[in-house]
Amino acid sequence: MANVLVIAELFEGKVRKGSLSAITFAQQAAPMVGGGYDILVAGTGAKAAAASMTGYGAESVLVADLPDYVAEVYAPVVAGAGKGYKIVCATATTFGKDLMPQVAEHLKAGMASDVVKVVQEGGPTYVRPMYAGNVLAHVKVKTPIQVVTVRQTEFEAAAPGGGASPVKDAPAAPATAAAARVKVAGFEKVVSARPELTDARVIVSGGRGLKSGENFKIIEALADLLHGAVGATRAAVDAGFAPNDLQVGQTGKIVAPQLYIAVGLSGALQHLAGMKGSKVIVAINKDPEAPIFSVADYGLVADLFQAVPALTEQIKKVL
Repeated sequence: MANVLVIAELFEGKVRKGSLSAITFAQQAAPMVGGGYDILVAGTGAKAAAASMTGYGAESVLVADLPDYVAEVYAPVVAGAGKGYKIVCATATTFGKDLMPQVAEHLKAGMASDVVKVVQEGGPTYVRPMYAGNVLAHVKVKTPIQVVTVRQTEFEAAAPGGGASPVKDAPAAPATAAAARVKVAGFEKVVSARPELTDARVIVSGGRGLKSGENFKIIEALADLLHGAVGATRAAVDAGFAPNDLQVGQTGKIVAPQLYIAVGLSGALQHLAGMKGSKVIVAINKDPEAPIFSVADYGLVADLFQAVPALTEQIKKVL
C-alpha cells in the first residue's frame, strides 16, 4: 500500500512542471515509511490531466474534478484523500503554500514547509532553511500523518519511467461552511512570451542600480537574446521598476536556473535566499564590495549601463 500522497498542481488543465519535484521527494521519502506513493490530481480538467501522470511510478493516480481553485474548497477534498497515508506532500509554490496548511488543519497533522532535503533518522527527517538560508533545521513531525511542502529548486523534476498507474476517483468530501463563504471574484493572468521564472534556464535580474523601470529594457534585451526570463529584487519592485510577479527572493520566487545574471543588485540576504542555488551566477556591479560577488562564479566590476549593452552586442555576434 502507498504511504505517500503527492498533490499535483493543475493550471489550465495541465499538471505544472513543479509538481514533478514533489514526485521526486515522494520517491525518496516513501522507502522511509515503508511503502510507495500515489498522486492526486485535483482541479478543473483533472480527469484528462491524470493521464499524463500515469507513467511516473505511482501505485495509483487519484482524480478529483473540482472548480477553480479555492483553498477552502480543495482542502477538505485533499484531506479526505490523505487519510490513511503517512505523508501528504506538494511543491512549495503559491498553490502549495496556500493549500497545505489548511490540509494539515483538517488532518490535525504536523507540517514541515519549504523542505530542501529528506533524510532517514529513525524515520523521515525534513531539512528546511531558516534565517534566509543561513541555517538548516532538521525537523521531525510526530503526528500520524505528516504534511510537507518541498522546494522545487532542490528536487530534480521526476522523469516518466514507463508503466501505467491505474486511475481512480478520489473519495468525495462534504462541503464546509468556510467553502460556502468564499468565491472566485476573477483571475488576472500575466501573459508573457518569456518563460516562467521558476522554469527558466536563464534569468537576468535587475536591482535598484538600474535607476528606473525604463532602464529595465537593458536587461530585457539580454534576457530575450538568451531566451531567458527577467527577474527583479524586492527593492526594484518596491520602487516600481518591475511588477511583483518578477520578484526573486525570500518573499518572492525561489529560482535555480542554469545561468543567473545579476545586474545592478547588491545581493541582500533576502535576494540571495531566492537565487543562490543557481548553477552559474554572473554579477555585474560597479561596487566591488557588493555582497553579490560573494556568491558569484563570475563577477564584473563595471558600469552596467556600459557593460550590459556591450555584452548583448557581443553575444549577438556569436549567435
